[in-house]
Amino acid sequence: MGKNGNRQVQSPFEGFPVPPIDLRGIRKTYIMEEQKLEVLHGIDLRVGEGEFLAIMGPSGSGKSTLMNIIGCLDNPSGGTYHLGGRDVTRLSERELAKVRNREIGFVFQTFNLLPRATALANIELPLVYAGVPARERRERAQVAIEAVGLQDRAQHRPSELSGGQCQRVAIARALVTRPRILLADEPTGNLDSATAEEILALMRAIHGQGNTVILVTHNQDVAKHATRVIHLRDGKMLES
Repeated sequence: MGKNGNRQVQSPFEGFPVPPIDLRGIRKTYIMEEQKLEVLHGIDLRVGEGEFLAIMGPSGSGKSTLMNIIGCLDNPSGGTYHLGGRDVTRLSERELAKVRNREIGFVFQTFNLLPRATALANIELPLVYAGVPARERRERAQVAIEAVGLQDRAQHRPSELSGGQCQRVAIARALVTRPRILLADEPTGNLDSATAEEILALMRAIHGQGNTVILVTHNQDVAKHATRVIHLRDGKMLES
């Protein structure tokens, strides 16, 4: 129980340092109309704590598939994935859900906001799933929306916000669970160049606070904001 008698949600990685991320020989194969489509071909990748990594590659290179595996949204067909020293491929679906909700924040190109909910309610949503009490949810969501500079838009719905504001709400939602890893899949793809720079500056600030940030992009101008870049082509890592 917490100091105020609130139930605390225990992480399945309690006692483990998260990250590092350690992928060894990761393969991913899909079965489509009785044919095998191998998307990833033996990826070896280690991401240290506090890194800002960009994963680059053209469409179909496997970069989004790789991010889904890193984010525990999909399972590899082969190889091992250790997060914080623990093999996540051996975790149950319930344990994986806890990892996603507590350890990893997700930011997507299309924002994925609930259209009828306010910005603040959208930010609270992961805490609802985590079973955090209502008063604490609201307080933490308020801190998160202030962190992205949108406190004056807290009661606005997505249709009343610009694209950049919607992405800021999505980033606040990703951060409200206080994850140590932030995954962003083409987070500036639907934004104009000036707004994209603002979002990338925000991500650099998040990285500067000690978070691990992994960014998927096909844009070299976006990737240059990272401290390390890897390239994928046809499911293989070409260079680092």
